[in-house]
Amino acid sequence: MNTIPALLDHLVLATPDLAATVADFARRTGVTPAPGGAHVGLGTRNHLVGLGGGSYLEIIGPDPERSAPDEPPLFGVDGPTGARTITWAISPPDLDAAIAKARAHGYDPGPAHPMSRRRPDGTLLEWRLTDGAAAHPSGLVPFLIDWSTSAHPTASGLPTVPLLSMSASAPDPDELRPLLAALGTDLDLTEGPVGISFTLNTPNGPVTFD
Repeated sequence: MNTIPALLDHLVLATPDLAATVADFARRTGVTPAPGGAHVGLGTRNHLVGLGGGSYLEIIGPDPERSAPDEPPLFGVDGPTGARTITWAISPPDLDAAIAKARAHGYDPGPAHPMSRRRPDGTLLEWRLTDGAAAHPSGLVPFLIDWSTSAHPTASGLPTVPLLSMSASAPDPDELRPLLAALGTDLDLTEGPVGISFTLNTPNGPVTFD
């Protein structure tokens, strides 16, 4: 199996302390993630690193400047006790057609919802995505995303650390494989506790995150 999933758009590394996780990533890899911006109305902020092949890593955490600090932030990033890869996204050529095809094959990824993020330069990015956590709470089945007319994050000159491989474990891998196939993607799966890991080809050598 290809150790990089088909249609991969990005990986999501969630953390309760964005600054500390970005600093740790830079120390381990020798590459400093670029500020991505704040998710409008959702209480989160991110930093980004290109992974090559039009995909990227999103390091996401609570936004200290959010207007409603009691509002639960996106992905529940104030919940983890440390940084953890919680899910991933794919970008099919036609989002609506991919949703319909998945439903026809027995898996409902949910409807697509609009979202946005304002970059540090003031540019507003807008996209649509499905709610992967609602469709499959493990995070191992990806959510779907469509950047529409917005520039893809990798188009903004991100620092890049090539992705060497990505894998996951689950108590019942065979339960997940038909769902991944329904979405037109795949994932290197083994039996074990729920988790996602990936390895990067960094200036400091191969580094694995989970």
